Amino acid sequence: MATTITEHEAEQVTKANATGKQPVVFVHGLWLLPSSWDRWTAVFKRAGYTTLTPGWPDDPETVAEAKEHPEVFAKKSVGQIADHFDEVIQGLDKKPAIIGHSFGGLLTQILAGRGLSAASVSFDSAPFRGVLPLPYSSLKSAKPVLENPANRHRAVPLTYDQFRYSFANTFSEDEAKQLYNEYSVPGSGVPLFQAASANFNPWTEAKVDHKNPDRGPMLIAYGSEDHVSPKAINEAIFKKQEKNKGITELVEIEGASHGLTIGSGWRPVCDTALKFVQRFV
Repeated sequence: MATTITEHEAEQVTKANATGKQPVVFVHGLWLLPSSWDRWTAVFKRAGYTTLTPGWPDDPETVAEAKEHPEVFAKKSVGQIADHFDEVIQGLDKKPAIIGHSFGGLLTQILAGRGLSAASVSFDSAPFRGVLPLPYSSLKSAKPVLENPANRHRAVPLTYDQFRYSFANTFSEDEAKQLYNEYSVPGSGVPLFQAASANFNPWTEAKVDHKNPDRGPMLIAYGSEDHVSPKAINEAIFKKQEKNKGITELVEIEGASHGLTIGSGWRPVCDTALKFVQRFV
């Protein structure tokens, strides 16, 4: 099978191995790029870790490129993306800690369920098969994609108002506009359709092996004001994950929205992940 790893990602793996340090892999979600983790990687590097920020297959390097060529995001499925990160991680000399946000949180749990993580942190995760709550705010956030079945095969950008509701409901108008311009890119429609139908499809790719004894310690974290992945979803995820024999913890981040990894309050959120990882690796 042909590799999906880019030259840049291969360089990240080589450099990480050369340091001999504990690697931390960051997994972004829909409507963002790997660069959304830049401030986080700086914090983890200062703490003594080596960091990797792989993209989803065919991710452009910059937000400007992404907006110029939105078609490259189309048709990327949960399984394809998980396999891509799996391939990156398999190249590392040490089992990494994995930190993900939104669909990246789901991917983090999939990868941990494959036994690939030394410890993992999932922020504001998308739901998977067996997670039943469907809060109204989640449905409203997904509506720009799910309202048109043809979007399954497309790359779908968010309008500013859609981004404001989904990511930036706790921020000022000025900050919300800044975040939209600096971070928001089109997203593949496939994962949202996969997550929405996961409980009706026994063969879905949106599933997690939460019982794998090699899963490692896991933190499930979410913002109290998150519209996309609110409390009910994360509590249901926690109830699934706590069946694992490994350590499983749940944290609510007071006052935080779905944009908690990129907005002005990002540092305490980052520190929450760092402290958890430091306990184990």
